[in-house]
Amino acid sequence: MEDDKVRDTILDAFISSTEAQLRALRRLKGKKDPGKVRPRRMSNLDMVEDILIESGSPLHVQEIIRRVQRRHGAQLDRESIVSSLAKKVHRGQRFGRPAPNTFALLDKEGEQ
Repeated sequence: MEDDKVRDTILDAFISSTEAQLRALRRLKGKKDPGKVRPRRMSNLDMVEDILIESGSPLHVQEIIRRVQRRHGAQLDRESIVSSLAKKVHRGQRFGRPAPNTFALLDKEGEQ
């Protein structure tokens, strides 16, 4: 019985050591530890872009907010997101505004 305890303790030590070595090798190879992979966080504008890609057409800001809530579980502040989108529209980056409070994605040439 005492021999079983010693055996189990030694085996546990080898298992811990081997798991640590495997994690180190994966890091060296450039792969993340599969037990600790975190989903990529998305910015508010990334979520809006995701929704507009999915819809394939321009959407009113209220519909964008509703879909972001449903798909990503994030509650967007209307004034904040409209302000962010308006800045991008003004700069001609990523988003266009085909109608009041309605936003669309720009294509690579900067057209809606």
